[in-house]
Amino acid sequence: MLLLVGVLLILCGLLWNYKRRVTITDINDKYIFITGCDTGFGNLAAKTFDKRGFRVIAACLTESGLTALKAETSDRLHAMLLDVTDPQSLKRTTQLVKDHVGQKGLWGLINNAGVTGVLAPTDWLTVEDYREPIEVNLFGLINVTLHMLPLVKKAQGRIINVSSIGGRLAFSGGGYSPSKYAVEGFNDSLRRDMRAFGVHVSCIEPGLFRTGLSDPMKANEKKCTIWNQLSPDIKQQYGEGYIEKSLEKLKSSASFMNLDLSLVVQCMEHALTSLFPKTRYTPGKDAQTFWIPLSHMPAVLQDFLLLRQKVQLANPKMV
Repeated sequence: MLLLVGVLLILCGLLWNYKRRVTITDINDKYIFITGCDTGFGNLAAKTFDKRGFRVIAACLTESGLTALKAETSDRLHAMLLDVTDPQSLKRTTQLVKDHVGQKGLWGLINNAGVTGVLAPTDWLTVEDYREPIEVNLFGLINVTLHMLPLVKKAQGRIINVSSIGGRLAFSGGGYSPSKYAVEGFNDSLRRDMRAFGVHVSCIEPGLFRTGLSDPMKANEKKCTIWNQLSPDIKQQYGEGYIEKSLEKLKSSASFMNLDLSLVVQCMEHALTSLFPKTRYTPGKDAQTFWIPLSHMPAVLQDFLLLRQKVQLANPKMV
């Protein structure tokens, strides 16, 4: 009996390893569309997949980002401007992509564009502070998907939605985590809806990576701006010295961030090229060893560990 169990385990291991390694062929005639290619994951993905031989269509928000990307890639890469929150910009981009891919359709759609927004305690914020990350990270992603979906279905291709560990655990106030939680829900429903059409949908949940999006200095500036606009009552509730300690916490968190952005791009590549792509990817040691395991634990333990990372109030429960 033990021998049989051992043999079955070995066979399962060999099958798992085989599934990880088998990839598609003829990538040179496959088109992929990537949003948010000015910097960070999207920029590196566009360069990487261009070198690999894909026909990359890269969407940038700014002229400077577009110009820099074109200077560092081959003539095969096609770059264009896109603001995912602007319906007219998306309409123009969709038509350009349709004209570019023709009857082949779109093998890959990588929804990467995103912003962090303001990260601060909830009672510091207004509804406007939530609006930008939700508009970009959620509605922008959904709208791009809906426009590109007919092209992906035509190629029976892949959709890759970049979420975050912030879509599993809300560790700060602001619109970032609500937007990413919603992306997870959209991703799951989309995956089930598209299965019948031969379209595979994957979700990438990166840990904390050092990118322009997560620059501690920019986060500090935004937090200070909000603090300076708060009423004296709110400032008194949080106590003297709270903002300075909070900013120090933000700065120290930078030392724990992953620096190798290629870990995320490798997940994108597997989702694009594997015959058996995963449903979810969690790049970053912090995601694999702390954030994702913690997301499955009881709320009382989540709260205990996450609250330990916050600055303690000088006047708790003061109203």
